[in-house]
Amino acid sequence: MSSETITADAAGTWKLGDHTVGRIGFGAMRLTGSAAFHLGTASDRERSIAVLRRAIELGVNHIDTAAFYFSSLRSANEIINSALAPYPDDLLIVTKVGPFRNYSGDWGTSARPDDLRGHVEENLRQLGRDHLDVVNLRRMRQDWIAEHFGALAELREEGLIRHLGLSDVEPRHLEEAQSIAPVVCVQNRFGLDSRAPATDELLRICGEQGIAFVPFFAIAGEGASQGATGTHDDAVLAVARAHDASPAQIRLAWTLHQGPHVLAIPGTGNPDHLAENVAAGAIELTDEELDTLNALHRQAD
Repeated sequence: MSSETITADAAGTWKLGDHTVGRIGFGAMRLTGSAAFHLGTASDRERSIAVLRRAIELGVNHIDTAAFYFSSLRSANEIINSALAPYPDDLLIVTKVGPFRNYSGDWGTSARPDDLRGHVEENLRQLGRDHLDVVNLRRMRQDWIAEHFGALAELREEGLIRHLGLSDVEPRHLEEAQSIAPVVCVQNRFGLDSRAPATDELLRICGEQGIAFVPFFAIAGEGASQGATGTHDDAVLAVARAHDASPAQIRLAWTLHQGPHVLAIPGTGNPDHLAENVAAGAIELTDEELDTLNALHRQAD
């Protein structure tokens, strides 16, 4: 398949908050270096800017980022601001708050509820905006999220945030949050070789309620923040050959086939990989191929 001529429109759209977005978005984590955070070498800034601008040219209008996405030299939010401001009217930028890294890149204590205003304001400053389209509360192992989510709901009432979402949660946390304010998206780790019963249940619940389900590490697999996995099951390789596609594209296509409410946010600092990721939205898997890949997912840990 030719990646260069396929745009994000091929994957279809979904309503996220008050935006209609393409189901293939862009994750900003890998803009800053060869691996996430401080784990790799810093990226070439101009190349990262070019990748973002190319994403917009390819029809991508959903970007996922965070103030804590930075390497020794690069900040994802700063790159987004430099590349895309003034922002297109149809562009949705989703941020997340909760985790904290200090200026040296070390992880610190996750936010208390009264810290979240500062996290939101830092995202506003870095992105050069007067409001944030969507803010996900990233749960950091706490059993209950009402205080944290309530703090964000107050910022939503003030107009600093338009819509709220959740990340790394279980169904009970979604229910807890919905008793406080509407939830427009849930972002959990989910992929062909990544399975958790609670997340599979959330996938179903979100579909029933019309909530966007936004998996992260759909391509990376076991590579996680280090980057895309290089290990692929024989069945994945066979499906890839049948579609003249890469295994990563098949992983993305399978993810999108899990429901019309599923949005993919693959990240890359490579313009060729960007085009391939967007083109994955055009891959139509057969029922037999889906059965085979679904069986792999059920066997995953």
